Amino acid sequence: MFLDTIHGIIDRRVLLNYRIDPTVLQRVLPPPFQPKLYGGFGIGGVCMIRFKQLRPRFLPAWLGLGSENAAHRIAVQWQQDGEEREGVFIPRRDTNSWFNQTLGGRVFPGIFQSSRFESRETEASISLRILRADGGTEIAFAGHKSAELPHTSIFPSLEAAAGFFSLGATGYSATNTAGHYHGMELHSLNWTLAPLVIDRAQSCFFDDQQRFPPGSLGLDCALLMRGIEHEWRSRPDLFLSSTAKYLTTQNPKTSAKQD
Repeated sequence: MFLDTIHGIIDRRVLLNYRIDPTVLQRVLPPPFQPKLYGGFGIGGVCMIRFKQLRPRFLPAWLGLGSENAAHRIAVQWQQDGEEREGVFIPRRDTNSWFNQTLGGRVFPGIFQSSRFESRETEASISLRILRADGGTEIAFAGHKSAELPHTSIFPSLEAAAGFFSLGATGYSATNTAGHYHGMELHSLNWTLAPLVIDRAQSCFFDDQQRFPPGSLGLDCALLMRGIEHEWRSRPDLFLSSTAKYLTTQNPKTSAKQD
């Protein structure tokens, strides 16, 4: 990709998390991704993130762009050229930025759907609604700050949750070509989390009972980050191997032509 490093500020990031039956989750994932488990559960969710001053490092902050974005994400592990890797698989990205939608997947990694974002925020609470181009609600969330994680969470502490999600910094996104994935890695230069009480949570992806039958998933927790200086770094594209057992940085179609 032309832009392989993008610098900016995460003005606000909400991680809405579900605990999911790993057998059901495996059916949702394309091969060879496998659920990364915690406490016997798979973990999926939605990252709702607002950027400001987003730009290549060589540009001053005042030229940076702001945007609202969301990504459905699933914690995964996979085999890549003989090594075990872990991160997140991203089946869908949404944005309110024409820049992201137009250039994503061309100039920098990630293909974005155009959506409208509605938000109401205070220091202690946040409400977000993400509307698809057809006017339907893709994601809706409302929550307020808490002193601790809910007692029903599979994470025993905020530190444990932070440790788990910090390992999901590398994300691979679905593209328009089956078996081909765009990669980006998030480097947070400072990292702070606050728990949120979930007042409302709606996701077309995770609420789909054809994908996740009743009883196969439950809300686990929500986490809030603010004012995080960060970099997005491009990772090599990955391709499904000819055996469908691992991912590789070598495009099998290109390799076959060269042979």
